[in-house]
Formats: sequence, C-alpha cells, structure tokens
Amino acid sequence: MSENANVYIGFDSKEVVAYHVLCQSILEKSSIPVSFTPISLNNVEKIFTRERNALQSTEFSFSRFLVPYLSNYEGWSLFADCDMLMRTDIAKLWELRDDRYAAMCVKHNYVPKVETKFLGQVQTKYEKKNWSSVILFNNAKCRKLDLDYVNSATGLELHQFKWLESEELIGELPASWNWLVNEYDYSADANLVHFTDGGPYFEEYKNDDYAEEWFAARDRVLHVTQRSR
Repeated sequence: MSENANVYIGFDSKEVVAYHVLCQSILEKSSIPVSFTPISLNNVEKIFTRERNALQSTEFSFSRFLVPYLSNYEGWSLFADCDMLMRTDIAKLWELRDDRYAAMCVKHNYVPKVETKFLGQVQTKYEKKNWSSVILFNNAKCRKLDLDYVNSATGLELHQFKWLESEELIGELPASWNWLVNEYDYSADANLVHFTDGGPYFEEYKNDDYAEEWFAARDRVLHVTQRSR
C-alpha cells in the first residue's frame, strides 16, 4: 500500500481559516508524506454542476463525493470536513485501510443535541448523520460515484452510502477518528476532533472543548521567524 496519504478537505469560503489549520495540524504530526487537495467549488465548477440545496450547511456538502473521481479511481483517499483538528499522526489512520471495504468511516449513532449550528444553519437530522464527514475511500470500489451520479443523486443517497451495493462494504473506524465536539464528552484520546456545531473561529464556539488546541495550531500557521536585529 502507498505510504503517501492523499487528503481531500472540504473548503468553505465562510470559514477559510479552518482549512489551513486542519492542514497544519495534520502536517506537523505526520510521519508519512501527505498531499492536500482542497475541494473548493470554484476549482470544480466545470465538473460539479448540481444546484445548491437549501439544507446544505457547507459548500462541500455534496462535492465531497467527487473524491474517487478526482483520484482517478485509484488507491485510497481520505476526505475530511474542514472544521476539524488532527491530534495525532495521520499514519495511524492510514494504517487502518482495509481492502475488503469500499469506504470506511465512523458509524455514529446519535441525534444532534442542537437545532441550529454555525451561522444559524438548520441542524438536519437523518440516518447515518456525520458518517460522511470523514471517509476513507477505496477509490477503485467507488466507481458508482461518477460525475453523472454525484451531480444528480439525492443528498440522502450520497450521505447514506446508497451508492454501495451493500452495507457490508462500509468499514468501521473507531469513534476517535471523528470525535464530535459537544455531542461527545471531552476525551484526551480523541485523534481527530470535529467541531460539527461550529468551529472555535466563530465567536459562540470559542470556548468549546479542544478550542485552545485549535487556536494554538492557528498561531503556528501564522508563525514567521523574523531576522534578529
């Protein structure tokens, strides 16, 4: 298996800083080479043509499913929402890839505690909620996710993995790889934390669990060594 981690991250113009901080948190802890691809709507507008859905809370709600296509249906790729923070070596996640599966994710079983999230967005509730916010794609087994399908399938068909022939093709990752802040209690062992209600960069979430770690990572993004006088 390739030791190069191919990471695709949802990019949203309303929370640009989130993308860069997540990249930093992955990069600074990784013991293997990492490549980052932002899924930004202006970069994929020639191939991603579906109209925005009023219920989608981020610009990448559906464009995330372009990852196998963008990966030429080869190897493995990781997709992650931008409102996350990596707290350990991504190599540990990369080692969990299992060729028996077409996709792997944390199989959350919860009902969101809040009705609205960042910027007043409605907190939609549906089966397999947040399964698709971190996905390890075994790209060759995800050929159903071609451009026609991604542009035309319903939101539930995409987010509930109905593009797979069987539920048995969905592998399960430990919950620590998509730890939902505020939905789950603080855990020192959380590997990849997800500010699903809203990132610390939004005023009302600046004191949430793991926020101090996020701000420290942001400071490292902004760091420049100046010449001594």
